[in-house]
Amino acid sequence: MRTIAPLLRPPDATVRVPGSKSHTNRALICAALAPGTSGLEGALFADDTIAMVGSLLSLGLAVWADPAGRTITVMNPDGDIPPGPADLDVRMSGTTSRFLLPVLCLGRGPYRMDGAAQLRSRPITELVAKLRYLGAKIEGDSLPLTVHGGGLEGGSVVVQGSVSSQYLSGLLMVAPRTNRGLYVRVAGELVSKPYVHLTLQTMAKFGVEVDTHPELREFTVPAARYRPTTIAIEPDASAASYFFAAAAITGGRVKINGLGTRTTQGDLGFVHVLEQMGAVVKMTETTTEVRGTGSLRGVEVDMRDISDTAQTLAIVATFADSPTEISGIGFIRRKETDRIAAVVTELSRRGIRAAETADGMIVYPGVARPGVVTTYQDHRMAMSFALLGLKHPGIQIRDPDCVAKTFPDYFDVLDTLRPARFG
Repeated sequence: MRTIAPLLRPPDATVRVPGSKSHTNRALICAALAPGTSGLEGALFADDTIAMVGSLLSLGLAVWADPAGRTITVMNPDGDIPPGPADLDVRMSGTTSRFLLPVLCLGRGPYRMDGAAQLRSRPITELVAKLRYLGAKIEGDSLPLTVHGGGLEGGSVVVQGSVSSQYLSGLLMVAPRTNRGLYVRVAGELVSKPYVHLTLQTMAKFGVEVDTHPELREFTVPAARYRPTTIAIEPDASAASYFFAAAAITGGRVKINGLGTRTTQGDLGFVHVLEQMGAVVKMTETTTEVRGTGSLRGVEVDMRDISDTAQTLAIVATFADSPTEISGIGFIRRKETDRIAAVVTELSRRGIRAAETADGMIVYPGVARPGVVTTYQDHRMAMSFALLGLKHPGIQIRDPDCVAKTFPDYFDVLDTLRPARFG
Protein backbone atom coordinates (compact mmCIF):
# COMPACT_ATOMS: atom_id res chain seq x y z
CA MET A 1 0.00 0.00 0.00
CA ARG A 2 1.21 3.50 -0.76
CA THR A 3 -0.37 6.65 0.62
CA ILE A 4 -0.28 9.72 -1.64
CA ALA A 5 0.17 12.97 0.29
CA PRO A 6 -1.56 16.04 -1.16
CA LEU A 7 0.67 18.71 -2.65
CA LEU A 8 1.10 21.71 -0.37
CA ARG A 9 1.31 24.06 -3.33
CA PRO A 10 1.00 23.78 -7.12
CA PRO A 11 4.06 22.27 -8.82
CA ASP A 12 6.46 24.23 -10.98
CA ALA A 13 8.67 21.56 -12.46
CA THR A 14 10.47 20.14 -15.45
CA VAL A 15 9.96 16.38 -15.29
CA ARG A 16 11.96 13.59 -16.89
CA VAL A 17 9.95 10.54 -17.88
CA PRO A 18 11.38 7.23 -19.14
CA GLY A 19 11.67 6.17 -22.76
CA SER A 20 8.64 5.06 -24.71
CA LYS A 21 7.67 1.43 -24.19
CA SER A 22 5.92 1.30 -27.56
CA HIS A 23 8.91 2.76 -29.38
CA THR A 24 11.45 0.60 -27.50
CA ASN A 25 9.72 -2.71 -28.22
CA ARG A 26 9.12 -1.89 -31.88
CA ALA A 27 12.75 -0.89 -32.31
CA LEU A 28 13.91 -4.10 -30.62
CA ILE A 29 11.91 -6.20 -33.11
CA CYS A 30 13.33 -4.35 -36.11
CA ALA A 31 16.84 -4.51 -34.64
CA ALA A 32 16.50 -8.26 -34.12
CA LEU A 33 15.60 -8.72 -37.80
CA ALA A 34 18.33 -6.42 -39.15
CA PRO A 35 21.59 -8.14 -40.21
CA GLY A 36 24.39 -6.59 -38.17
CA THR A 37 24.48 -4.43 -35.05
CA SER A 38 21.78 -1.93 -34.06
CA GLY A 39 21.48 0.37 -31.07
CA LEU A 40 18.72 2.01 -29.05
CA GLU A 41 19.46 5.22 -27.16
CA GLY A 42 17.13 6.44 -24.42
CA ALA A 43 15.44 3.03 -24.20
CA LEU A 44 12.91 2.17 -21.53
CA PHE A 45 14.01 -0.26 -18.83
CA ALA A 46 10.82 -1.66 -17.32
CA ASP A 47 9.09 -5.02 -17.08
CA ASP A 48 7.58 -4.88 -20.58
CA THR A 49 10.87 -4.11 -22.31
CA ILE A 50 12.84 -6.46 -20.06
CA ALA A 51 10.42 -9.17 -21.21
CA MET A 52 11.31 -8.40 -24.82
CA VAL A 53 15.06 -8.32 -24.17
CA GLY A 54 14.87 -11.55 -22.19
CA SER A 55 12.93 -13.25 -24.98
CA LEU A 56 15.47 -12.18 -27.60
CA LEU A 57 18.24 -13.55 -25.39
CA SER A 58 16.31 -16.82 -25.00
CA LEU A 59 16.17 -17.04 -28.79
CA GLY A 60 19.96 -16.90 -28.89
CA LEU A 61 20.43 -13.32 -30.09
CA ALA A 62 23.22 -11.17 -28.67
CA VAL A 63 21.81 -8.28 -26.63
CA TRP A 64 23.72 -5.86 -24.39
CA ALA A 65 21.70 -3.62 -22.08
CA ASP A 66 22.98 -0.67 -20.06
CA PRO A 67 20.23 0.58 -17.73
CA ALA A 68 22.38 3.41 -16.38
CA GLY A 69 23.07 4.73 -19.86
CA ARG A 70 19.59 3.75 -21.11
CA THR A 71 21.08 2.01 -24.15
CA ILE A 72 20.46 -1.41 -25.71
CA THR A 73 22.60 -3.01 -28.43
CA VAL A 74 21.31 -5.91 -30.54
CA MET A 75 23.57 -7.99 -32.78
CA ASN A 76 22.27 -10.54 -35.27
CA PRO A 77 24.90 -11.21 -37.97
CA ASP A 78 22.52 -12.46 -40.68
CA GLY A 79 19.17 -11.10 -39.43
CA ASP A 80 17.71 -14.61 -39.26
CA ILE A 81 15.97 -16.12 -36.24
CA PRO A 82 18.13 -18.81 -34.58
CA PRO A 83 16.52 -22.27 -34.68
CA GLY A 84 14.91 -23.77 -31.58
CA PRO A 85 14.24 -25.31 -29.26
CA ALA A 86 13.73 -22.22 -27.12
CA ASP A 87 11.45 -21.29 -24.23
CA LEU A 88 10.33 -17.66 -24.04
CA ASP A 89 8.74 -16.00 -21.01
CA VAL A 90 6.97 -12.81 -22.11
CA ARG A 91 5.87 -12.11 -18.52
CA MET A 92 2.93 -9.64 -18.55
CA SER A 93 3.90 -7.87 -21.77
CA GLY A 94 1.18 -7.76 -24.42
CA THR A 95 3.42 -5.98 -26.91
CA THR A 96 6.14 -8.60 -26.50
CA SER A 97 3.75 -11.51 -27.09
CA ARG A 98 2.00 -9.91 -30.06
CA PHE A 99 5.16 -8.62 -31.73
CA LEU A 100 7.32 -11.66 -31.07
CA LEU A 101 4.85 -14.36 -32.10
CA PRO A 102 5.06 -13.42 -35.81
CA VAL A 103 8.85 -13.24 -35.50
CA LEU A 104 8.98 -16.81 -34.19
CA CYS A 105 7.09 -17.96 -37.27
CA LEU A 106 10.08 -16.88 -39.38
CA GLY A 107 12.36 -19.39 -37.63
CA ARG A 108 12.53 -23.17 -37.70
CA GLY A 109 11.30 -23.84 -34.15
CA PRO A 110 10.19 -25.29 -31.95
CA TYR A 111 9.64 -22.21 -29.78
CA ARG A 112 7.41 -22.23 -26.71
CA MET A 113 5.98 -18.91 -25.58
CA ASP A 114 4.25 -18.38 -22.24
CA GLY A 115 3.59 -15.54 -19.84
CA ALA A 116 1.92 -14.54 -16.60
CA ALA A 117 -1.61 -15.69 -15.80
CA GLN A 118 -2.96 -12.22 -16.51
CA LEU A 119 -1.47 -12.22 -20.01
CA ARG A 120 -2.81 -15.71 -20.73
CA SER A 121 -6.32 -14.28 -20.46
CA ARG A 122 -5.70 -11.48 -22.97
CA PRO A 123 -6.78 -12.07 -26.59
CA ILE A 124 -4.33 -13.34 -29.18
CA THR A 125 -6.55 -15.82 -31.07
CA GLU A 126 -7.05 -13.69 -34.17
CA LEU A 127 -3.32 -13.11 -34.58
CA VAL A 128 -2.72 -16.86 -34.33
CA ALA A 129 -5.38 -17.45 -36.98
CA LYS A 130 -3.85 -14.91 -39.38
CA LEU A 131 -0.38 -16.39 -38.96
CA ARG A 132 -1.72 -19.88 -39.68
CA TYR A 133 -3.37 -18.50 -42.80
CA LEU A 134 0.05 -17.22 -43.89
CA GLY A 135 1.60 -20.67 -43.40
CA ALA A 136 2.69 -20.75 -39.75
CA LYS A 137 2.50 -23.94 -37.70
CA ILE A 138 1.29 -23.01 -34.19
CA GLU A 139 -0.02 -25.25 -31.40
CA GLY A 140 -2.65 -23.59 -29.21
CA ASP A 141 -4.88 -20.56 -29.60
CA SER A 142 -3.73 -18.64 -26.51
CA LEU A 143 -0.69 -18.67 -24.25
CA PRO A 144 1.09 -20.99 -23.79
CA LEU A 145 1.79 -21.49 -27.50
CA THR A 146 4.31 -23.60 -29.38
CA VAL A 147 5.54 -22.35 -32.76
CA HIS A 148 7.12 -24.91 -35.06
CA GLY A 149 8.28 -22.28 -37.53
CA GLY A 150 9.06 -22.97 -41.12
CA GLY A 151 8.79 -19.43 -42.40
CA LEU A 152 5.91 -17.29 -43.63
CA GLU A 153 4.95 -17.37 -47.28
CA GLY A 154 3.35 -13.92 -47.33
CA GLY A 155 0.69 -12.88 -49.78
CA SER A 156 -2.41 -11.12 -48.48
CA VAL A 157 -4.41 -11.11 -45.24
CA VAL A 158 -7.34 -9.23 -43.69
CA VAL A 159 -7.12 -7.98 -40.09
CA GLN A 160 -9.99 -6.75 -37.93
CA GLY A 161 -9.23 -3.17 -36.93
CA SER A 162 -11.40 -3.07 -33.82
CA VAL A 163 -9.57 -5.68 -31.73
CA SER A 164 -5.96 -4.52 -31.31
CA SER A 165 -3.62 -2.47 -33.47
CA GLN A 166 -0.79 -4.59 -32.03
CA TYR A 167 -1.85 -7.51 -34.25
CA LEU A 168 -1.44 -5.29 -37.29
CA SER A 169 1.89 -3.90 -36.08
CA GLY A 170 3.23 -7.39 -35.41
CA LEU A 171 2.33 -8.54 -38.93
CA LEU A 172 3.75 -5.41 -40.55
CA MET A 173 7.12 -5.74 -38.81
CA VAL A 174 7.67 -9.32 -40.03
CA ALA A 175 6.20 -8.65 -43.47
CA PRO A 176 9.55 -7.75 -45.12
CA ARG A 177 10.93 -11.14 -44.10
CA THR A 178 8.12 -13.18 -45.65
CA ASN A 179 8.88 -14.96 -48.91
CA ARG A 180 6.60 -12.81 -51.06
CA GLY A 181 6.02 -9.71 -48.99
CA LEU A 182 2.61 -8.94 -47.56
CA TYR A 183 -0.53 -7.04 -48.42
CA VAL A 184 -2.72 -6.29 -45.39
CA ARG A 185 -6.24 -4.92 -45.50
CA VAL A 186 -7.97 -3.62 -42.37
CA ALA A 187 -11.63 -4.52 -41.94
CA GLY A 188 -13.73 -2.08 -39.93
CA GLU A 189 -12.49 0.92 -37.98
CA LEU A 190 -8.84 0.73 -36.92
CA VAL A 191 -8.24 1.60 -33.25
CA SER A 192 -5.08 3.27 -31.95
CA LYS A 193 -3.97 4.57 -35.35
CA PRO A 194 -1.04 6.58 -33.94
CA TYR A 195 0.59 3.34 -32.77
CA VAL A 196 0.45 2.02 -36.32
CA HIS A 197 2.09 5.23 -37.53
CA LEU A 198 4.80 4.63 -34.91
CA THR A 199 5.32 1.11 -36.31
CA LEU A 200 5.67 2.44 -39.86
CA GLN A 201 8.07 5.18 -38.78
CA THR A 202 10.21 2.72 -36.85
CA MET A 203 10.36 0.35 -39.83
CA ALA A 204 11.39 3.27 -42.03
CA LYS A 205 14.24 4.10 -39.65
CA PHE A 206 15.47 0.55 -40.23
CA GLY A 207 15.24 0.96 -44.00
CA VAL A 208 11.86 -0.54 -44.93
CA GLU A 209 9.21 1.71 -46.44
CA VAL A 210 5.58 0.58 -46.47
CA ASP A 211 3.11 1.63 -49.16
CA THR A 212 0.14 2.79 -47.11
CA HIS A 213 -3.42 3.86 -47.82
CA PRO A 214 -3.99 7.40 -46.46
CA GLU A 215 -6.67 6.18 -44.03
CA LEU A 216 -4.56 3.18 -42.91
CA ARG A 217 -6.93 0.78 -44.63
CA GLU A 218 -4.35 -1.04 -46.75
CA PHE A 219 -0.63 -1.78 -46.46
CA THR A 220 1.76 -3.22 -49.02
CA VAL A 221 5.12 -4.38 -47.68
CA PRO A 222 7.76 -5.71 -50.11
CA ALA A 223 10.02 -8.64 -49.27
CA ALA A 224 13.14 -6.83 -48.09
CA ARG A 225 15.95 -6.69 -45.54
CA TYR A 226 16.04 -4.30 -42.64
CA ARG A 227 19.09 -2.07 -42.34
CA PRO A 228 20.94 -2.01 -38.99
CA THR A 229 20.92 1.43 -37.41
CA THR A 230 21.06 3.38 -34.15
CA ILE A 231 17.75 4.89 -33.14
CA ALA A 232 16.84 7.46 -30.47
CA ILE A 233 13.86 6.50 -28.32
CA GLU A 234 11.54 9.34 -27.34
CA PRO A 235 10.27 9.88 -23.78
CA ASP A 236 7.03 7.99 -23.21
CA ALA A 237 4.03 10.19 -24.02
CA SER A 238 1.64 7.93 -22.09
CA ALA A 239 3.83 8.27 -18.99
CA ALA A 240 3.99 12.02 -19.51
CA SER A 241 0.19 12.26 -19.39
CA TYR A 242 0.14 11.82 -15.60
CA PHE A 243 2.38 14.82 -15.05
CA PHE A 244 0.56 17.02 -17.54
CA ALA A 245 -2.65 16.03 -15.75
CA ALA A 246 -1.08 16.92 -12.40
CA ALA A 247 -0.44 20.44 -13.66
CA ALA A 248 -4.00 20.78 -14.93
CA ILE A 249 -5.70 19.66 -11.71
CA THR A 250 -3.47 21.59 -9.29
CA GLY A 251 -3.10 24.85 -11.18
CA GLY A 252 0.64 24.23 -11.52
CA ARG A 253 3.15 24.03 -14.37
CA VAL A 254 4.87 20.94 -15.75
CA LYS A 255 7.28 20.86 -18.68
CA ILE A 256 8.72 17.78 -20.38
CA ASN A 257 11.65 17.92 -22.75
CA GLY A 258 11.96 15.55 -25.70
CA LEU A 259 8.24 15.55 -26.51
CA GLY A 260 6.92 18.19 -28.89
CA THR A 261 5.32 18.75 -32.26
CA ARG A 262 7.82 16.39 -33.92
CA THR A 263 6.88 13.43 -31.73
CA THR A 264 5.97 10.09 -33.30
CA GLN A 265 3.62 9.21 -30.41
CA GLY A 266 -0.08 9.87 -30.66
CA ASP A 267 -0.62 9.93 -26.89
CA LEU A 268 0.87 13.41 -26.74
CA GLY A 269 -2.51 14.43 -28.14
CA PHE A 270 -3.73 14.12 -24.55
CA VAL A 271 -2.51 17.66 -23.89
CA HIS A 272 -4.95 18.99 -26.48
CA VAL A 273 -7.80 17.43 -24.50
CA LEU A 274 -6.48 19.21 -21.41
CA GLU A 275 -6.45 22.39 -23.48
CA GLN A 276 -10.13 21.89 -24.36
CA MET A 277 -10.82 21.55 -20.65
CA GLY A 278 -9.15 24.87 -19.86
CA ALA A 279 -5.44 24.22 -19.34
CA VAL A 280 -2.80 26.26 -21.18
CA VAL A 281 -0.52 24.24 -23.46
CA LYS A 282 2.72 25.47 -25.02
CA MET A 283 4.66 23.29 -27.46
CA THR A 284 7.85 23.56 -29.44
CA GLU A 285 9.28 20.93 -31.75
CA THR A 286 10.94 19.21 -28.77
CA THR A 287 9.15 20.42 -25.60
CA THR A 288 5.65 20.46 -24.14
CA GLU A 289 4.45 22.50 -21.17
CA VAL A 290 1.05 22.42 -19.46
CA ARG A 291 -0.17 25.09 -17.04
CA GLY A 292 -3.29 24.71 -14.95
CA THR A 293 -5.56 27.75 -14.75
CA GLY A 294 -7.47 26.83 -11.62
CA SER A 295 -10.60 25.83 -13.52
CA LEU A 296 -11.51 22.90 -15.77
CA ARG A 297 -14.63 22.21 -17.78
CA GLY A 298 -16.09 18.87 -18.78
CA VAL A 299 -15.78 17.67 -22.37
CA GLU A 300 -17.07 15.01 -24.73
CA VAL A 301 -14.10 13.30 -26.36
CA ASP A 302 -13.43 10.25 -28.53
CA MET A 303 -10.19 8.70 -27.25
CA ARG A 304 -9.91 5.69 -29.58
CA ASP A 305 -6.54 6.94 -30.82
CA ILE A 306 -5.13 7.82 -27.36
CA SER A 307 -6.77 5.13 -25.27
CA ASP A 308 -3.80 4.61 -22.92
CA THR A 309 -4.53 8.07 -21.50
CA ALA A 310 -8.25 7.47 -20.94
CA GLN A 311 -7.76 6.55 -17.28
CA THR A 312 -5.71 9.69 -16.76
CA LEU A 313 -8.49 11.81 -18.24
CA ALA A 314 -11.08 10.10 -16.05
CA ILE A 315 -9.23 11.39 -12.99
CA VAL A 316 -8.88 14.90 -14.44
CA ALA A 317 -12.63 14.83 -15.14
CA THR A 318 -13.41 14.60 -11.43
CA PHE A 319 -11.96 18.12 -11.01
CA ALA A 320 -14.01 19.68 -13.84
CA ASP A 321 -17.13 21.80 -13.40
CA SER A 322 -19.38 19.53 -15.49
CA PRO A 323 -19.48 15.86 -16.58
CA THR A 324 -16.99 14.41 -19.06
CA GLU A 325 -17.93 11.66 -21.52
CA ILE A 326 -15.13 9.50 -22.92
CA SER A 327 -16.06 7.38 -25.96
CA GLY A 328 -14.44 5.17 -28.59
CA ILE A 329 -12.56 3.01 -26.07
CA GLY A 330 -14.64 -0.15 -25.76
CA PHE A 331 -11.61 -2.23 -26.72
CA ILE A 332 -9.75 -1.29 -23.50
CA ARG A 333 -11.98 -3.73 -21.65
CA ARG A 334 -9.52 -6.37 -22.92
CA LYS A 335 -6.33 -4.76 -21.59
CA GLU A 336 -4.56 -5.67 -18.32
CA THR A 337 -8.03 -5.46 -16.80
CA ASP A 338 -11.40 -4.17 -17.94
CA ARG A 339 -10.22 -0.59 -17.76
CA ILE A 340 -13.68 0.92 -18.10
CA ALA A 341 -15.27 -1.15 -15.35
CA ALA A 342 -12.22 -0.77 -13.11
CA VAL A 343 -12.19 3.03 -13.35
CA VAL A 344 -15.92 3.34 -12.73
CA THR A 345 -15.76 0.92 -9.80
CA GLU A 346 -12.86 2.65 -8.06
CA LEU A 347 -14.24 6.15 -8.58
CA SER A 348 -17.57 5.00 -7.14
CA ARG A 349 -15.83 3.50 -4.13
CA ARG A 350 -14.21 6.87 -3.50
CA GLY A 351 -17.60 8.58 -3.62
CA ILE A 352 -17.35 9.99 -7.15
CA ARG A 353 -20.20 9.35 -9.57
CA ALA A 354 -19.23 7.54 -12.76
CA ALA A 355 -21.05 5.30 -15.23
CA GLU A 356 -20.10 2.86 -17.98
CA THR A 357 -21.36 3.36 -21.51
CA ALA A 358 -21.29 1.05 -24.51
CA ASP A 359 -17.84 2.24 -25.60
CA GLY A 360 -16.56 4.34 -22.72
CA MET A 361 -17.62 6.10 -19.55
CA ILE A 362 -19.12 9.26 -18.09
CA VAL A 363 -17.34 10.84 -15.12
CA TYR A 364 -18.93 13.50 -12.94
CA PRO A 365 -17.18 16.12 -10.81
CA GLY A 366 -16.68 15.14 -7.20
CA VAL A 367 -14.49 15.09 -4.11
CA ALA A 368 -12.75 11.78 -3.43
CA ARG A 369 -13.14 10.44 0.07
CA PRO A 370 -10.15 8.72 1.75
CA GLY A 371 -9.59 5.05 1.12
CA VAL A 372 -7.82 2.33 -0.80
CA VAL A 373 -7.76 2.13 -4.60
CA THR A 374 -7.57 -1.39 -6.03
CA THR A 375 -5.31 -1.50 -9.08
CA TYR A 376 -6.16 -4.91 -10.61
CA GLN A 377 -2.48 -5.50 -11.49
CA ASP A 378 -2.83 -2.63 -13.96
CA HIS A 379 0.00 -0.11 -13.96
CA ARG A 380 -2.20 2.59 -15.47
CA MET A 381 -4.80 2.25 -12.72
CA ALA A 382 -2.08 2.85 -10.11
CA MET A 383 -0.52 5.81 -11.90
CA SER A 384 -3.76 7.58 -12.78
CA PHE A 385 -5.50 7.16 -9.43
CA ALA A 386 -2.41 8.40 -7.59
CA LEU A 387 -3.28 11.81 -9.07
CA LEU A 388 -6.40 11.91 -6.87
CA GLY A 389 -4.10 11.95 -3.87
CA LEU A 390 -2.33 15.11 -5.02
CA LYS A 391 -5.49 17.03 -4.10
CA HIS A 392 -7.50 14.78 -1.76
CA PRO A 393 -6.06 13.42 1.52
CA GLY A 394 -6.05 9.76 2.46
CA ILE A 395 -5.80 8.17 -1.00
CA GLN A 396 -3.94 4.85 -0.82
CA ILE A 397 -2.80 2.79 -3.80
CA ARG A 398 -2.90 -0.98 -3.41
CA ASP A 399 -0.09 -2.94 -5.12
CA PRO A 400 1.85 0.18 -6.14
CA ASP A 401 4.70 -1.95 -7.49
CA CYS A 402 2.57 -2.86 -10.51
CA VAL A 403 3.89 0.36 -12.08
CA ALA A 404 7.13 -1.56 -12.78
CA LYS A 405 5.47 -2.77 -15.98
CA THR A 406 6.28 0.51 -17.73
CA PHE A 407 7.49 3.09 -15.15
CA PRO A 408 9.37 1.52 -12.22
CA ASP A 409 10.22 4.81 -10.46
CA TYR A 410 6.87 6.50 -11.09
CA PHE A 411 6.19 7.41 -7.47
CA ASP A 412 9.69 8.83 -7.03
CA VAL A 413 9.21 11.00 -10.12
CA LEU A 414 5.75 12.03 -8.88
CA ASP A 415 7.40 13.25 -5.67
CA THR A 416 9.60 15.60 -7.68
CA LEU A 417 6.48 17.77 -8.02
CA ARG A 418 6.86 18.57 -4.32
CA PRO A 419 9.01 21.57 -3.30
CA ALA A 420 12.13 20.24 -1.55
CA ARG A 421 11.62 22.23 1.63
CA PHE A 422 8.31 20.53 2.28
CA GLY A 423 9.94 17.08 2.25
